[in-house]
Amino acid sequence: MEHYSLKINGNVYETDAEPFESLLDVLREKLRLTGSKKGCDEGECGSCTVLLDGKPVLSCILLVSDVREKEVLTIEGLPQGGEPHPIQVEMTERGGIQCGYCTPGIIMSAYALLQENPRPSEDEIRFAIAGNICRCTGYSKIVEALQAAAGTPIR
Repeated sequence: MEHYSLKINGNVYETDAEPFESLLDVLREKLRLTGSKKGCDEGECGSCTVLLDGKPVLSCILLVSDVREKEVLTIEGLPQGGEPHPIQVEMTERGGIQCGYCTPGIIMSAYALLQENPRPSEDEIRFAIAGNICRCTGYSKIVEALQAAAGTPIR
């Protein structure tokens, strides 16, 4: 067991974990940040997507020992001042959420895209979320919501 000081959502969390534990398991089980979902646990579905130093990564296949001295942003870190992020608002209002299991990963992938490209094309949006599997929506409403969010100033 090792001690970790992790910077997550702008806060420092102290925890003990085995170096071989996944970041996702540490987030969910030790730090109680349960927004990132554990879908496949094999890096295939994208439900566990978080940002590591601003880039989307699959937290189920990333070791906690690999995030030392890096910044992690989870879905819990997007709302500002108690208000949901514009991507979260648009996903809700435009029907981009059904069961919600894939939603955190899609939102984090979209957030990363909009940080780099505030006005992406539909193809760029589809490419950015391609690693996120949704079994409910068929993606049309998700893409529509992300296009609407792109018209909103991104924080």
